[in-house]
Amino acid sequence: MPNYYTNHLNAQKLHKVYQTRYPEVEAYFNAEISFVKQRLSDTDHVLELGAGYGRIMKELAPSCKSIVGIDISEANVAFGHDCLRDTPNARLIVMDAHNIEPDTIGVPFDIILCLQNGLSAMKIEPFSFVKGVMKLVSPGGRVFISSYSANFWEHRLAWFLEQAEKGLLGEIDLEQTKDGVIVGKDGFRAVTHSPEQLDEIGKAMGYEYEVLEVGGSSVFLVITKQ
Repeated sequence: MPNYYTNHLNAQKLHKVYQTRYPEVEAYFNAEISFVKQRLSDTDHVLELGAGYGRIMKELAPSCKSIVGIDISEANVAFGHDCLRDTPNARLIVMDAHNIEPDTIGVPFDIILCLQNGLSAMKIEPFSFVKGVMKLVSPGGRVFISSYSANFWEHRLAWFLEQAEKGLLGEIDLEQTKDGVIVGKDGFRAVTHSPEQLDEIGKAMGYEYEVLEVGGSSVFLVITKQ
């Protein structure tokens, strides 16, 4: 189902996704942000793809020179403008990650982020997409892409069941949900990218890269553009 996050899960509903009763999920959010934050400098210009309403942007803004986020949902961006009103170095724009407009966002960037399983959420063909993203990075800059660790599966499934319980997602199809793929009876589908798959993507880019697990919950591909 294309644009699920545009048509169903955006703005206030997306905000409620992050109001979880599970401390392990909270720890996952924090570990991803901390991993990136520790690798930023106050001179970096940052771009976040699939930024939602700016949740991560707000956390990272104090650690960089500027941060731009793009999201396909107009409702997310409108809600995000309010959330980011006290963050002067952050800018959130309506834009489809499949059709990035370099002149609008201003390139190049020192850091580009595609976090919290963004390749799945945006329904991206990863090899061609990441190749295009590398063109937006300045020499010496880095791209951070994350997916879920297999070690986080039980906590991830519990979190998605919680979202369904709240009415944020449709009912989860437990017969079809397995092997890192969460399937909803309303057409929702969220896959993951394994360390091996991320390694293949990194290798195909032709730049220095590393794949590592963070916090027992995320797997990161970090590509450095020489």
